[in-house]
Amino acid sequence: MISDVVVIGAGPAGLSAAVAAAEAGASVVVIDENPRPGGKLLGQLHEEPGTGWWIGAEISKSLAKRAEEAGVRILSNRQVWNLSPKWEVALDNGESVCGEYAVVATGAAERPLPIPGWSLPGVMAIGAAQTLTNYYRVRPGDRVAVVGMDPLSLTVAHELSMAGADVVGIYLPSKSVFAGSQADPDRNLEYLAGMSDLAPNALLRWGGRLASNRALRNLALTFFPTSGIPLMGTKLNLRKSIVSIGGDERVQHVEIATIDKHGNPGKTRTVDVDCVCISGGLYPVQELTRDCELVRIDQLGGTVPLYSPEMETSQSNLFVAGNVTGIEGAKIAMAQGTLAGTAIASRLGRIQGKDAVDQAAEAVRSARKSSAITFMPDIDEGRRIAEDLWLQLEREKSMTQKDESYA
Repeated sequence: MISDVVVIGAGPAGLSAAVAAAEAGASVVVIDENPRPGGKLLGQLHEEPGTGWWIGAEISKSLAKRAEEAGVRILSNRQVWNLSPKWEVALDNGESVCGEYAVVATGAAERPLPIPGWSLPGVMAIGAAQTLTNYYRVRPGDRVAVVGMDPLSLTVAHELSMAGADVVGIYLPSKSVFAGSQADPDRNLEYLAGMSDLAPNALLRWGGRLASNRALRNLALTFFPTSGIPLMGTKLNLRKSIVSIGGDERVQHVEIATIDKHGNPGKTRTVDVDCVCISGGLYPVQELTRDCELVRIDQLGGTVPLYSPEMETSQSNLFVAGNVTGIEGAKIAMAQGTLAGTAIASRLGRIQGKDAVDQAAEAVRSARKSSAITFMPDIDEGRRIAEDLWLQLEREKSMTQKDESYA
């Protein structure tokens, strides 16, 4: 099978790239391992300040419809086994798809956060709970404890509460080599302060802004109630951590420790639950970008490919978009996908001039400025590092070409 563009991943970034290229007249094939296009969009359901409800299932349906109307061929339930230069994609059924251009939009995966007892039935990653609740309309438990504090865990805890679950609280993980700074109350309060504009009432928003000051954070942690503070149908517990998960054949209870402002445990008690949702954060998936120039930038969530302002990697005609470039929200992933698809369409001669590409690049910047949720607290610094490294790579490439021309 041959097309102008092959896109790997049918999430928000991949579908947006396919739509942008196909609507400009390119032939596009999208490959995805799931039975339905949409990726992580399918499980997203939350209310955003000033813009109302974000219903991912409807957005993914709209994107898929636009793609199909533009002539995009979507191959669902297909696994990619290999991506070879020029660009040939080997599939699990022995078929292959070739494209002059390729877009890797494989997104992110959840980082495991081991806790004693985490292998019991009823323990799941926070993303699985989100998909069960919002996509399959199945409540994962009646009495739920959430471990880990980040935008995803806060959002899903609220969604579980709206679905009728008794969310007993959102807790920190206990100190361990795996939890790292996720078990640090100060780090979590600083992180939450960065999301104060999303708080459900004025008092919490005001308190969140004050918590951006280190001295005030230290004071706040000292007097933070060990009983937690109410938040969207549950309780936020910066002074409690989940030490272990227990039960005979499935989850029946968790052991919770009261901790000091440094995360050190004190007294413990047992709380009955039938489900535990663990949020260890996300990391970019890079199996298919292994031949690109890759760097580890913790502010972006882990290892990421370097790429140009038009989303092209160090491998000619190979583009990236979405969380494979760093952990951000769906709106930014969609804007990046549109930029990649528009840039490819321009290269193919389907779009004349640079105005469309420039507008798509500006849309990415605008999406970042208006983003209601920031998954990585130092994402701006991470992007600056990545941009500087790309410029350095381009300078080295230019010097090498000059040296070869003189030889």
